[in-house]
Amino acid sequence: MGLIKDFMAVFVLLGSMVLIFLTTNEWQFHQQFTAQMSTQSQKLRKDLLIKHCAGVNQSLVDFNKIDLTNFIVDDKNGIIYCYVPKVACTNWKRTLLALKHDEPYPNPMSFKGDWVHQVERFQFLRQFPLAERKAKLKHYTKFLFVRDPFVRLISAYRAKMLKYDQYFYDGYVRHILQSYEKQSNLPVGYKEAMEKGVHPSFHNFIQYIVDPRTERYAPFEPHWRQMFRMCHPCLVEYDFVGHQETLQEDAQELLKMLKLEGEIKFPPSNKNMTSTDSVKDWFQSVPLEDRRKLYKVYEKDFQLFGYSRPTELLDE
Repeated sequence: MGLIKDFMAVFVLLGSMVLIFLTTNEWQFHQQFTAQMSTQSQKLRKDLLIKHCAGVNQSLVDFNKIDLTNFIVDDKNGIIYCYVPKVACTNWKRTLLALKHDEPYPNPMSFKGDWVHQVERFQFLRQFPLAERKAKLKHYTKFLFVRDPFVRLISAYRAKMLKYDQYFYDGYVRHILQSYEKQSNLPVGYKEAMEKGVHPSFHNFIQYIVDPRTERYAPFEPHWRQMFRMCHPCLVEYDFVGHQETLQEDAQELLKMLKLEGEIKFPPSNKNMTSTDSVKDWFQSVPLEDRRKLYKVYEKDFQLFGYSRPTELLDE
């Protein structure tokens, strides 16, 4: 009886060891496969930029004339991040602020969203002399994250037209309602306007963007400005191009590239993020002609960053 028990114990132990071996090898295979897919994905994204930037002058001779407002520099870790509003930029700023501390790094989510957007928290590439800018761009790891242009636009509408502060109310909401809805006698304060449910329709917002007078008056506000105009992918050779649609996987891969994978964790995605699947519903109120005009406004973002032309919206 004792021999049988010993045999069973050995059998169970061997079974456990085999299971551990298989599980470990399966996990290693999964990691290798994921890394391979990510590497292939990055190559495709960067090759696409090279293809669509062909013929563009890559010289940085006129770099002083280029808008570098969105380029954050982390000298400690040798990083340059070009942030795009409405593309996880709050969480990337949180992560960069956490990396400014000594190890162990604080949880990025310990930094409040409004606080991280204050410009004094960061160093920007535009603050350095031209020679230093060029040196940092040559030697630092440069990355950006992008998003389906129409989904990003919907997100901007939800954040700034439906939930505005005094700045957005005065500068955009009132103007859009007065110009495209011919509304007058609007409240002066944004809080009163919010209480009364004052806001432009999504179609009003699109009308404002496709109106040729809008850009003649002033450049687009950054939350709906074209991504290529903020991050200059035909001038800056990015080491990593992340997509919002694969945010968590791309963030993990980037931290691994930076040798920070085990040191800090990128915050989880917002559950209220605009879904790609809901785009058609949002555009139901927008006439076909305006949809096609809108695509022309953002066409370069679609092409450069590998997003398909939304034929279901444009070819009805």
